[in-house]
Amino acid sequence: MATNLGNWLDERIAWRQIWQAIFLRKIPKINWLYTLGSASLFVMVNQIVTGILLTIYYVPTPDHAYDSVQYITTQIPAGWLIRGLHHWGASAMVILVVLHMVRVIIYGSYKFPREVTWFTGVILLLVTIGFGFTGYLLPWDQKAYWATTVGTSIAGAPPLIGDTILRIVRGGEDLSAITLARFYGVHVWVLPITLLFLVVIHMYLVIRIGISAVPRREESS
Repeated sequence: MATNLGNWLDERIAWRQIWQAIFLRKIPKINWLYTLGSASLFVMVNQIVTGILLTIYYVPTPDHAYDSVQYITTQIPAGWLIRGLHHWGASAMVILVVLHMVRVIIYGSYKFPREVTWFTGVILLLVTIGFGFTGYLLPWDQKAYWATTVGTSIAGAPPLIGDTILRIVRGGEDLSAITLARFYGVHVWVLPITLLFLVVIHMYLVIRIGISAVPRREESS
């Protein structure tokens, strides 16, 4: 019955060709450094799943944000684990994406014909950093408040347009309920949509063009 169902689906959506293109494609001889991209993808899935679970109880207002985080950590079954996975997963994702990019640079994987793959990877790094920056404020404790105050002040440093940028980021002169709501909206809507869109393009290019082999030193004759 499973075989008949598989054949029925294959005749309509060609899922076996998709499976072969993704999982059974030929890959050049590589080393463990080439797993950094897959590790980044794994952590991204962890962040999405744990982030969705956290939004069930998190309240993005100055009066309740901190209490809701404490409630998740101390009262919800396995809440401490979910929050811990999300908290440390954020740091792990930044580290893995940076290491992945360093590997690409060292091995020259950004060269023809993979320039567009490289460009999408650079933007993905910026999106990852954006996740870390916007998510840091959400617990709304003293450390998050003052760190975000300093971080957003940097945005106001450029001459002429600095004040405008600062007002856009904070939603006013100082950090307030508007800032928290703005960071929360960007963290759970704008950045995830951008991330998923770029990951789909990035993975398509990796599958379509393939990965570069490990550079080998040419032996002199």
